[in-house]
Amino acid sequence: MGTQLDGASIARLSLHDPTHFSIPLSQTLHRLELLQHWNMPTGSKVLELGCGQGDCTTVLAHAVGEQGSVVAVDPADLDYGSPYTLGQAQDHISQSPLGKRITWVQQSPLDYLSSLPSPASTPAGDRQAFDATVLCHCLWYFPSPSLILSTLRALKQHSKRLLLAEWSLVATHPSAQPHVLAALTQAALECRKPKSISNVRTVLGPKRLTELALAAGWQLQIETRVQSVEGLLDGQWEVSACLSSSFEREVEEQVSDERERGVVLALRDACEASLEGVQGGGKGVRSMDVWAASFV
Repeated sequence: MGTQLDGASIARLSLHDPTHFSIPLSQTLHRLELLQHWNMPTGSKVLELGCGQGDCTTVLAHAVGEQGSVVAVDPADLDYGSPYTLGQAQDHISQSPLGKRITWVQQSPLDYLSSLPSPASTPAGDRQAFDATVLCHCLWYFPSPSLILSTLRALKQHSKRLLLAEWSLVATHPSAQPHVLAALTQAALECRKPKSISNVRTVLGPKRLTELALAAGWQLQIETRVQSVEGLLDGQWEVSACLSSSFEREVEEQVSDERERGVVLALRDACEASLEGVQGGGKGVRSMDVWAASFV
């Protein structure tokens, strides 16, 4: 009950359509659940990479309390996003009671990290600037695994902990299976495009993400997999995008090799066929499980 009340109060701080309040509420409740696995002490100095419109930023700012702070970094243009842009959403949160705890930065993660002073050159010696760095549902936006590796490696000298959350490619609930197939279908198309602005660009499961973190010098502390809360609509959104006529047209335009095109369209067909076992069809799709991990 307490989490529900906290979730509602935090969700109301984000820019949203009051007639569809269930959407930001579900997103907030999901991130509050992730926070329970991450153990974020009050007073923490947190870096969030890939903050977007601030779905997780508000939860982090609430968790760190008045003595804590959140630096929220995202490379996207401030006019990116719909129905509200990043700039509109971030400005709205800045005007909220949590706004003074948040610093927004429009910059690529690597550029931001390279702008920070070396810990060895600071007056305090080799102390790291951040108690924790969070990447929540943003890893699939990276254009390549190598860029993820470089970013995680650069983080080592600036953050004591690394906290990750991403879709797990596992559907404990059968009605979440279409979400898994939709993500793989989109990834099969995006990896064949020279440049992508899709929500799904580089699909990596927990095993591969852990391998990248270990290669960057982090040690896995704890990991878990949680089922998505009801009302989290990411699964429905991705399935709808995958099965849209515009997606099929894009496959025809972007994939010239007929065998490669056949693979993408076969995945799309599998996604569509998986809806037959979902009560309510597309509107009954749930979001897949989420992997959450903590590294030191």
